[in-house]
Amino acid sequence: MSDTESPSVSDTEGDAEPTPMIHGCPVVAASGQEVIHPTVEQYLDVAKALADEGYTVCVDVTAVDYLEYMERPLPVDISPERFEVVVNLLDIGNRRRTRLRVQVPESEPTVASLFDLHPGTEAHEREVYDMFGIEFDGHPDLTRILMPEDWVGHPLRKDYAIGRIPVQFKEVNA
Repeated sequence: MSDTESPSVSDTEGDAEPTPMIHGCPVVAASGQEVIHPTVEQYLDVAKALADEGYTVCVDVTAVDYLEYMERPLPVDISPERFEVVVNLLDIGNRRRTRLRVQVPESEPTVASLFDLHPGTEAHEREVYDMFGIEFDGHPDLTRILMPEDWVGHPLRKDYAIGRIPVQFKEVNA
């Protein structure tokens, strides 16, 4: 176990295996990949610590709306929230990959921006804001990127009304 990991025992099961921890966050393996579950408050500090350890490439930032799947499997100490911000990081030098999964409450859908740490996240965070309505605190230009500026709502939310947008075709002279 490295300096960044420390065991944590669940209060609910005395004989349970300790939950592995990295930077104070539960970590699990999924599809052969390390998955770290920081809280909203831990998110930026964990991302900075991982960058210091060599995770210098942020592959993507996206989100998931779990409106209809609140009973999904998560580490014991993590409470499911409606939204989840998912970040994939690479350590090119050591050929490592890790993923962050941050539970974001519907009542306050805001997390810290990774822009100052990974400038390439600018467009990713704008897309998450545009499609899900999750705000990134400290983002330099948190405006819509895919939908028109006057669009109402966030189309990838599970409760977004499915509607019909009239398609306008250009007339063609025959």
